[in-house]
Amino acid sequence: MKIALLSVGKTDNSLFREIIDEYIKRVNHYIPFEIIYLQDLKNRKSISEEEQKVQEGEKLLKNIEPTDYIVLLDDKGKTYSSPEFARYIEKKMHSVPKRLVFLIGGPYGFSKSIYDIANEKISLSKMTFTHQMVRMVFTEQLYRAMTILNNEPYHHE
Repeated sequence: MKIALLSVGKTDNSLFREIIDEYIKRVNHYIPFEIIYLQDLKNRKSISEEEQKVQEGEKLLKNIEPTDYIVLLDDKGKTYSSPEFARYIEKKMHSVPKRLVFLIGGPYGFSKSIYDIANEKISLSKMTFTHQMVRMVFTEQLYRAMTILNNEPYHHE
């Protein structure tokens, strides 16, 4: 199984980029993992929120394979502790045949077409974060999950 994170927009802040890149490298010691950044919409200010979600949804759909297992990172999703998330990943490693894909939508969330294809929704927090922060927190939590599953000392309870 491979894990991918599809994200609308890029990480502009070099500090976030460095941290994210470090965790991508660490995760890849355990399992194939990549982040796919989709270009932000142009002329965003002249497009309605709903139309932005539709256009971003079309971009996301172009990067999803029919065999992908789709998990939305969504504020209305299920929350997990780090050990629970590790067990979640472990179960998916045994049940998802090809690619486990986590999606980060644009600033207004996901279109109906994306909600319709999603297998699950997960929330990283009840708080709101910037998309750059979400990418960083997600990659760190994925690394943490890998260390928990491998009984390594990174995570402390």
